[in-house]
Amino acid sequence: MVYALIALLVACGTSPGTHSPNSSSATVTLTVSAAASLNQVLPPIAKLWEQETGNKVMINLGSTGQLAQQIERGAPVDLFVAADKKSIEDLDKKELVFSETKALYGVGRITLWHREDSSLNIKELQDLTSSEIERVAIANPDHAPYGIAAKQALESIGIWDELQPKLVLGENIRQTQQYAESGNVDVAIVALSNSLNYPGQWILISEDLHQPIEQMLVVPKTALHPESAKQFAGFINSNKGRNLMQKHGFVLPGEEPIK
Repeated sequence: MVYALIALLVACGTSPGTHSPNSSSATVTLTVSAAASLNQVLPPIAKLWEQETGNKVMINLGSTGQLAQQIERGAPVDLFVAADKKSIEDLDKKELVFSETKALYGVGRITLWHREDSSLNIKELQDLTSSEIERVAIANPDHAPYGIAAKQALESIGIWDELQPKLVLGENIRQTQQYAESGNVDVAIVALSNSLNYPGQWILISEDLHQPIEQMLVVPKTALHPESAKQFAGFINSNKGRNLMQKHGFVLPGEEPIK
């Protein structure tokens, strides 16, 4: 009976204890939680990695703070690609991530963005106090690193308190830009990575006005495929990944900032 089963397996091109290279068990699908500022750059990086490895990547975009909370609650996330360092360092202190997998992958920048058809003449942050501008969107600084940077920039020039009646808070940086794209707000403070990919008028906000938006990734201990996640993390910081990150407006670790 056993010999008959072995003969059948051999006839089908397999052998006991092995799997066909083309079987579904030979590949994995990674669950990647990523900051919304990566909505344009991470999918093409993932596609390149999928082509090279045969694996799949499922990307869950959101605000860094909210994604970190999901991991704290035990969400099975293979790789966390955050928009800051602090969220990952906090998870590390709680022993929820593999410390040795922490790595910086880019530094973000913020811009003032408004629609291409807007008649507003916006040259600097101070212009946001103009009576012409009724609504200004930023990502919620309670859980979005780009929102924290926006708040710091507005505080640096002394207009944070004055702008309170005008502020509209987005759940993440992509939703913040959508408010401006739809015309629900006059202008938004958003990520350079998004500004480069959507038609509109924008100016780069000086990096001197806020703390660096140093972005870090890590493999959580809830990962179902930690080894593959480490490989994908390495690919993001490979030449192929770095080239795409730079193309989409991120400053690479160790390189000079965009002026």
